[in-house]
Amino acid sequence: MGSLFRSETMCLAQLFLQSGTAYECLSALGEKGLVQFRDLNQNVSSFQRKFVGEVKRCEELERILAYLVQEINRADIPLPEGETSPPAPPLKQVLEMQEQLQKLEVELREVTKNKEKLRKNLLELIEYTHMLRVTKTFVKRNVEFEPTYEEFPPLENDSLLDYSCMQRLGAKLGFVSGLINQGKVEAFEKMLWRVCKGYTIVTYAELDEPLEDPETGEVIKWYVFLISFWGEQIGHKVKKICDCYHCHVYPYPNTAEERKEIQEGLNTRIQDLYTVLHKTEDYLRQVLCKAAESVYSHVIQVKKMKAIYHMLNMCSFDVTNKCLIAEVWCPEANLHDLRRALEDGSRESGATIPSFMNTIPTKETPPTLIRTNKFTEGFQNIVDAYGVGSYREVNPAVFTIVTFPFLFAVMFGDFGHGFVMFLFALLLVLNENHPRLKQSQEIMRMFFNGRYILLLMGLFSVYTGLIYNDCFSKSVNLFGSGWNVSAMYSSSHGPAERRRTVLWNDSVVRRSRVLQLDPSVPGVFQGPYPLGIDPIWNLATNRLTFLNSFKMKMSVILGIIHMTFGVILGIFNHLHFRKKFNIYLVSVPELLFMLCIFGYLIFMIVYKWLVYSAETSRVAPSILIEFINMFLFPASETNGLYAGQEHVQRLLLAVTALSVPVLFLGKPLFLLWLHNGRSCFGVSRSGYTLIRKDSEEEVSLLGSQDIEEGNNQMEDGCREMTCEEFNFGEILMTQVIHSIEYCLGCISNTASYLRLWALSLAHAQLSDVLWTMLVRVGLRVDTTYGVLLLLPVIALFAVLTIFILLIMEGLSAFLHAIRLHWVEFQNKFYVGAGTKFVPFSFRLLSSKFSDDVA
Repeated sequence: MGSLFRSETMCLAQLFLQSGTAYECLSALGEKGLVQFRDLNQNVSSFQRKFVGEVKRCEELERILAYLVQEINRADIPLPEGETSPPAPPLKQVLEMQEQLQKLEVELREVTKNKEKLRKNLLELIEYTHMLRVTKTFVKRNVEFEPTYEEFPPLENDSLLDYSCMQRLGAKLGFVSGLINQGKVEAFEKMLWRVCKGYTIVTYAELDEPLEDPETGEVIKWYVFLISFWGEQIGHKVKKICDCYHCHVYPYPNTAEERKEIQEGLNTRIQDLYTVLHKTEDYLRQVLCKAAESVYSHVIQVKKMKAIYHMLNMCSFDVTNKCLIAEVWCPEANLHDLRRALEDGSRESGATIPSFMNTIPTKETPPTLIRTNKFTEGFQNIVDAYGVGSYREVNPAVFTIVTFPFLFAVMFGDFGHGFVMFLFALLLVLNENHPRLKQSQEIMRMFFNGRYILLLMGLFSVYTGLIYNDCFSKSVNLFGSGWNVSAMYSSSHGPAERRRTVLWNDSVVRRSRVLQLDPSVPGVFQGPYPLGIDPIWNLATNRLTFLNSFKMKMSVILGIIHMTFGVILGIFNHLHFRKKFNIYLVSVPELLFMLCIFGYLIFMIVYKWLVYSAETSRVAPSILIEFINMFLFPASETNGLYAGQEHVQRLLLAVTALSVPVLFLGKPLFLLWLHNGRSCFGVSRSGYTLIRKDSEEEVSLLGSQDIEEGNNQMEDGCREMTCEEFNFGEILMTQVIHSIEYCLGCISNTASYLRLWALSLAHAQLSDVLWTMLVRVGLRVDTTYGVLLLLPVIALFAVLTIFILLIMEGLSAFLHAIRLHWVEFQNKFYVGAGTKFVPFSFRLLSSKFSDDVA
């Protein structure tokens, strides 16, 4: 409780680490996560620090491990993840591990490269086989038809033939064959026709099955082509066009015997390549399986080693260059563990001179450390999202554990919806150690991390649902209603009561569409319902009027109590930081301003509830009118709630009017008085120095601290203050702004708490509309088709309830509860200007392989 109410007491420690034991000492500190290192080399570039070479070595090892993990995942080999985290490797094993990983990387790259070559050759041979099979049907020639022709075109075609190129000699007939992508066939054919001017004959045929591209590995449809051309120049053009369109060109056999011989050779080579490729893949898988056994421990060890060297780069060397000096923030409660960790590291390294530490005084503000567990962590995250608390100020999280789910439940009050939310959160809590929940998607992981918040939100919603007597928009009659309808009949009363009150008879019941129960009639109202709202209000036509009045007043009462509690918590901050004048000049005027106006409003609400009964309710004055008259001072006298009300209200207004100037001017004038009159006390204050120059207020406090404490003793560490540092104008402006914000905020914040009433009303009405439009319709269908229709209606009702009322309405109430805590509650006392304590801990390192590959 103490550590959650206020942050841990921190101290600045100086570590003296021997050069030979620094690595082992930091490894021991990283395992325990005790300290936060300060960077003593802020002016030194990252590339000029002492251990930059070791960091580069770790990055090289991370690159190798990322490559190994990528290859293991590509081979579909499961990656084992150990439950225990291996320690950082000793320095003696680092070089050995580096050599092993480098050798393994070289071997894997060679084997992978050979495998890719074999695979590419195999695919090319398969393409060549398909090309020979398809082109066999294109051209049928005999041996005697050699590709030499001495035919000349007829004279009437002289204008169409280029005789200067042909030179009227025999042109050699050539062939180019290969495969082309299906999408490039049309453009390829047009290009051949335009460039070769018709001196080519192109034949196509589509392959029956798609083949894998040897270059990209993509499986696509291919076309086999055979191009016949005349002349060497045309042949060069055809080959260049084929290269331009990335065609896979293969030599075309001139004779049938050559074709047969090539096919037999291809079949033999394909079989040999299949055998060699399978053996290569088996060997590669064996190497990867062996590497997968130790890759997890290597990844964790390299991460720890890199983190250690990053911390060592924050240390500075002494003049002898034999000792590293580090400065760390450490909780005072962990100083003993810090010394023990240094002793363990020195003993593990075998050093004769142990490393040691000592605490040093500091002028800097320490970081904020608030210890949490799995239950309080979610509520602390809500507070930290507003701002990390300043050092040693009151932590709102301890109160948020109760107030946050309660205010949420006030807006979400429904027994059925709260119970469903409670069951869902309870399921997450009972299975919190399940690995799939910890590694789930982002949205599910958000629910899992806030499982205890959801648990309390659901539990409190069950409670407020019982108070509202609301379960899926229906009331539950657990204890029997306190209203008796039969007592309203005239036959059950005597003549005197019949004349005095309006009672029912058979004719009144038949003629009236709406009947009103009068609680002043004896026997009608038999007493309040034991728990919450009486279920008879669920049948009343004025139900909303009654519930709106009740919830609105309840929201105002809860809001004023919540804000007043925030102001009271500010007093604890002033006491802890020894600023007692803030209590008298700030906190007390704020409390008087709040209580004299809004506290009196609560008094009037409760007083009217307690004093006026059903018989006297018609003469009860309106609280709103009385509250307005409190400020207007009406000339005519009013009945009022009680005797002497006018005098009490005038006294409260006078106290409120006096508290405002004190709130505006009290603190600035007091600090000015201390600053100008400090020499008249006859106390020597020379030698003072400013510990934290956070504001002008600190300047005056340092000069007057001995006066406020009632003694003239100076603290350890001299403090010095100059007159030029005090700025009265800035102090006055800051206090005026704060006072105006507070006075106006009391009104606006009180109105802001009416969201409790508004969202509760919206949730109840949405639930009622959903019930009326779905379930009531399904229940009114006759028995013949009622069962068949009721099942899908209930299923739709469940789906809409979950998505609209639980998720959407729950998220809305959650956000409004956060706003009430951040704006209306925490700004009364919580500064939230601290820095979070981030220890050097190996537990903060990620152990997921996906992070390494990325």
